[in-house]
Amino acid sequence: MRSFGNLVWNEWLKMFKKRSFFLPYLLLAGAVILVAVMLYNFSGGDNGYGFAEMAVSTRGMGQMLTLLAVVVTAGTVAKEHSMGTIKLLLIRAQSRTKILASKYTAILIYVVTLVAFMLAVSVLTGQITFGMENGSATLNDVLQGSLYNLVYTVVYVTLTFMVGILTRSSGAAIGIGMFSVIVESMVVQLLARYSWSKYLLFLNVDLSMYSGGGSSPVPGMSLAFSITVLAAYLLLFLGAGFVTFKKRDVA
Repeated sequence: MRSFGNLVWNEWLKMFKKRSFFLPYLLLAGAVILVAVMLYNFSGGDNGYGFAEMAVSTRGMGQMLTLLAVVVTAGTVAKEHSMGTIKLLLIRAQSRTKILASKYTAILIYVVTLVAFMLAVSVLTGQITFGMENGSATLNDVLQGSLYNLVYTVVYVTLTFMVGILTRSSGAAIGIGMFSVIVESMVVQLLARYSWSKYLLFLNVDLSMYSGGGSSPVPGMSLAFSITVLAAYLLLFLGAGFVTFKKRDVA
C-alpha cells in the first residue's frame, strides 16, 4: 500500500511542477468573480448561496471546470509516450496496472481539489457580493450541486483518460473529451424521444436533472438507474484503458 501511495505522490508532484498546474484554479476564480460582478451590476442576483449554486452546477460554470480537467487529464499518459519517458516509467519494479492506477488516482485527486476550490470560491464570492439574506438556495443545495458536478467531471475525465491511452495522443484526447462535453446537451435533445437512449452516457451523466424534483429526459429513468449506467460506463472506460496499457508494446 505504501508503494502505491508513493507512486500517487510522484504523479502528483509531476503535475504540481508544471507551470500550468495552478492555471485552472486561477481561471475558475477569475470566472466566478467576473460573473458575480456582472450579475450584481446588471440584475442584482439572488442571495450568496443562490449564486454559488449556479456557479458550481453543470448547467452553470461547472462545465468550465470539466473542460479544464479534461485538458489536464489528456496528457497524463499520452505525453509520457510522446516524450519517451514511458519506457523509463515501465522499467520500475511496479506493475503496469499499479502505475496506471496511480496516474488515474492522481487525476481524481486533482479533480476533487478543483471542485472543492470552486465550491469555496463560489460561496465566498456569493456571500461577499450578494449577502446572506433569504433566497432561493441553501448551503445544502450548493453542496449537492458540487457533488453532481464532481460525478459529471469524473465521468468525462475517465473517458479522456481512456482515449489518451488508446490513441497515445493528447490532442485526440482533448478533442474527443471536449467535444463530448460540448455536444452532450444537443445529443440529449435529439435522442430523448427514443426509449433506448436512456442507456446512453450523455443522457445519464448530468445527475442534477433529478434535483428539486426534476424529471428525466426519458421515462423509466431514476437517480439509481443513472448511477448504475454511469458505473457501467466507468468500468468499460477503465477496463479498455488498463487492458490496452498492460498489453501494449512500448519498445
